[in-house]
Amino acid sequence: MRKTLIDTTATQASAAANISWLDLDHIAAVEISSEDPDFAIDNALSSSPSKGWRAAAKGPQLIRFNFDKPTSIRRIHLHFAEPAAERCQEFALYARTGTSEMREVVRQQFTFSPGGSTEEVEDYTVDLRAVTALELRIDPDRAHDPTHSQHYAVLQSLRLA
Repeated sequence: MRKTLIDTTATQASAAANISWLDLDHIAAVEISSEDPDFAIDNALSSSPSKGWRAAAKGPQLIRFNFDKPTSIRRIHLHFAEPAAERCQEFALYARTGTSEMREVVRQQFTFSPGGSTEEVEDYTVDLRAVTALELRIDPDRAHDPTHSQHYAVLQSLRLA
């Protein structure tokens, strides 16, 4: 048996470097339910590392991308970071094609813990064609009700390819 050890981290890094991310500034308008002026949505959509986006209000939040023309999406990369508060956050992604209703693409829950897990990275390979709108719904502490929520939604970065 012939064997060869491969470096999977180098392979993954090389694959990530070859991705052609969509330039959301030029192909979509973004709507947000709330925004802390010091943590604008532009930060989370920038191609360089930044301080990300944070809501100005506690509770569930919505970020919606309305594409100028129908767009195909093959990859969705999300990075969330919360270094200070222990909490369980949930997000859901929805897509609209044409004039159809929004349909759920993915839903995920995870727990932030300052003494342990302060970041969550999700990377999805998808086959979404002719997308006219994409929504990211974030519930920062799974309260599902802004009057009971104690935390602010955060998003370190979002990339689409």
